[in-house]
Amino acid sequence: MKRIVFTGGAGKAGRHVVPTLLDRGYEVLNVDLTPLDHPDVNTLIADITDSGQMFNALTTHFGFEGFETGRVPAPVDAVVHFAAVPRVLIRPDNETFRINTVGTYNVIEAAVKLGIRKIVIASSETTYGVCFAEGDKDFHAFPLEEDYDIDPMDSYGLSKLVNEKTARAFAMRTGADIYALRIGNVIEPHEYGNFPGFLADPMSRKRNAWSYIDARDLGQIVHLCLEKDGLGFQVFNATNDTITARQPTAEFLAEHCPQIPVTRPMGAYEAPLSNRKIREVLGFREEHNWRQYVGE
Repeated sequence: MKRIVFTGGAGKAGRHVVPTLLDRGYEVLNVDLTPLDHPDVNTLIADITDSGQMFNALTTHFGFEGFETGRVPAPVDAVVHFAAVPRVLIRPDNETFRINTVGTYNVIEAAVKLGIRKIVIASSETTYGVCFAEGDKDFHAFPLEEDYDIDPMDSYGLSKLVNEKTARAFAMRTGADIYALRIGNVIEPHEYGNFPGFLADPMSRKRNAWSYIDARDLGQIVHLCLEKDGLGFQVFNATNDTITARQPTAEFLAEHCPQIPVTRPMGAYEAPLSNRKIREVLGFREEHNWRQYVGE
């Protein structure tokens, strides 16, 4: 059983990812400002912007049963870091940037200095620069892949860009595996009721690049990251396979974004925020395509 410290497990994505990890046999401690409502997971209330609290969180018992061993807390096998201010317009911009960047630095620093060799962090689709852009900004080209020149202008997307650089620096410095997931628009099961509206108003999804990630499929992605060793620093788009449109991708983009170049042939319904790398490198196979839940 692998011992995982998961920051932000009570959030929108975390509350689906943590049960997925439990189902796959992991032992999980949630580190958060809000408890996770799950009978098999203890929440340690801690602030990621406090370095000492992060070192403590990674060296503590996961629950009262730990005291029965008569030994110091067992080592942590991996850290999954999702805790953050989750978007703009929740905190002032400077606080969003500070909490997200300092918090990520603290979590990664504590992990690598304690000898933890696997860290998965939540980056974001917002790094591609359109989601929280001022005005109607175009993407540079399609598909959006991990070598794209990411250029966010908002405090949240910028914090995620910086976090990727922080992760890369620590991976180079220590040799740890640190994988950054550029997570798309997270869709919980009850939110598929919104998709008919998305389909009826295609440009409403431009800021999300007509892509999404089912919260349960995100759990599978995190599991795959935890099981795949030896890649050093990596960035992966964490999205589902297909475009949120009825038309084939090439036809849709030609109609709605004719001015944006397409740099390679895309699959018939491939999502513009492409998950090709995570499918090829980690073996991701989506289980929750939106068409399963949305009528014709």
